[in-house]
Amino acid sequence: MESTPSRTTESTTQRKTKPPMCQHESPCPTADSADREAAQPMIHVPEQGWSLLCNGVLLFEDTGELLPNGQIIAPHRPLGTRGITTAA
Repeated sequence: MESTPSRTTESTTQRKTKPPMCQHESPCPTADSADREAAQPMIHVPEQGWSLLCNGVLLFEDTGELLPNGQIIAPHRPLGTRGITTAA
């Protein structure tokens, strides 16, 4: 007796789509690069607090990010001058 799985990873993989490619004259950074936030916004929804960049990164106004592969980048707000101290 042969049993066949009801769900295969092959069909799941086929449903995934790649994010739109950057069509700008000088290409934007990829979602894997450190400067991924410099990519051009394709969709900007300020009332909901997010933007979709052309490299597929979902950028939130609190500086958190959701990468195309599902990885979550925690918010990384810069420190204000109140959070910086100097040595005496």
